[in-house]
Amino acid sequence: MNIGIVGLGLIGGSLGLDLRSHGHYVIGVSRRASSCQTAMAIGSVDEASVDLSVLAIAEVVFICTPLGIIVPTVEQLITFLPATTVLTDVGSVKLPIVQAVSSLWHNFIGGHPMAGTAESGIEAALRNLFVENPYVLTPTLTTPKSAITVVEGLVQQLGSNIYFCAPEQHDKAVSWISHLPVMVSASLIAACVDNGDLEVLQLAQNLASSGFKDTSRVGGGNPELGVMMAKYNRDALLDSLQGYRNNLNQIIDLIECENWDKLEEMLQFSQSNRPGFIKD
Repeated sequence: MNIGIVGLGLIGGSLGLDLRSHGHYVIGVSRRASSCQTAMAIGSVDEASVDLSVLAIAEVVFICTPLGIIVPTVEQLITFLPATTVLTDVGSVKLPIVQAVSSLWHNFIGGHPMAGTAESGIEAALRNLFVENPYVLTPTLTTPKSAITVVEGLVQQLGSNIYFCAPEQHDKAVSWISHLPVMVSASLIAACVDNGDLEVLQLAQNLASSGFKDTSRVGGGNPELGVMMAKYNRDALLDSLQGYRNNLNQIIDLIECENWDKLEEMLQFSQSNRPGFIKD
């Protein structure tokens, strides 16, 4: 199958590596010629270009650009495609993307691979990045069954765990387990830096170990991605932030009142519920 990938970063590059390993012919497009060259050098694509017109022969195209340019990219891309080409994206917010792209191209199904690393760019591409990780597909009532079947088959080849849901349900769920943690983690880093005592800050930086590393990782990631999460999933993120603030206020109140028994109950509740979110 001829497969196009627009956006040769971590996700696009990793998709290319794995899809080529299954015998597909992969055509990559990037705004940067240097990314095209690197993608060719590491074996992520069979050919690469800065020109979207090379995707005219693609049977399926994955849009792996930043959220903010998915729709403009599709608007340019579809002028080169036959009506049979299936489009899908990898954006971390689905409802606004699905609504916009579906109105432009009938053969579209939204997607979101829940995989990644702290690194970015084509140089960070990895083989088997998607194995055993969730990959969400968000068809609507008007999504062609043929498009669903094609993309589902490719995702199965990646070794991902496939989940189907409505775009709005996806956005509510990821606001809790992906977008909220970014904002909480960023707030943690900012609070530490803004503590007002430079000596304490220096000592804290010297003492920081695995606990701080784990809780601050996503807050120290790509700022553009964080802004796109907030911009395109605003309502769901605000709901989850409010829920988090309510729980944080409860903890503050319990500590102020020295209600250690109730605090222990809350921590026990958290301890018992965490395994439901963590898959070993």
